[in-house]
Amino acid sequence: MRQSWWKILAIALLLYTLTAGLLMDVPRLPILNETIRALHFHVTMWFGMILMLVAAVYYSIKYLRTNDIKCDDLAVEFTNAAILFGVLGITTGMLWAKFTWGDYWSGDPKQNASAIGLLMYFAYLILRNSLTDTQQRARIGAIYNIFAFAAFIPLIFVLPRLTDSLHPGNGGNPGFNAYDLDSKLRMIFYPAIIGWTLLGTWLATLRVRARRIERTLEDRFLNS
Repeated sequence: MRQSWWKILAIALLLYTLTAGLLMDVPRLPILNETIRALHFHVTMWFGMILMLVAAVYYSIKYLRTNDIKCDDLAVEFTNAAILFGVLGITTGMLWAKFTWGDYWSGDPKQNASAIGLLMYFAYLILRNSLTDTQQRARIGAIYNIFAFAAFIPLIFVLPRLTDSLHPGNGGNPGFNAYDLDSKLRMIFYPAIIGWTLLGTWLATLRVRARRIERTLEDRFLNS
């Protein structure tokens, strides 16, 4: 039970996010109106994705320092979980854009940058799967992961701010902090980030356990 407290917390936070995010009163903002509820899913999933990518980079660096394959397991599975949340985040963002901007994909700089960022990480998975040697795959994957993250952060946070963008906080548009004076959104926003991040961690650790069981079975088969 002591090791499961954070899983229980993840479930509780996500239940709260789903319930409050859909039913709780929200600020009535021009154009956004009720669609602002997507903030609790679209944006928070992306924040969760960023935190999981940070964990993936940490374990990639740790692998390069120790050559411990367990660190590579954690790096790749945190990246896989981050990619899942990135896809969900961009999908919910497209739905939000349809009702506020009039189209699923308007060519907004942040939309394009997010798509490019996800493609970089899809390339990471393709690169790993193209290599057969375990240590070579882990080492090259770790190096790629570090450089991909170093390119991803300015791609989605810096470059869109240098040009016109429909996203709040970009291209001269005010961010949500300028709108949300009564803090109603924050009551759900921050718990949602924690909840999605814990869920992604849960998924990653389950996949890591599956990887290690599979590797153990393969070693036993080869040694038998």
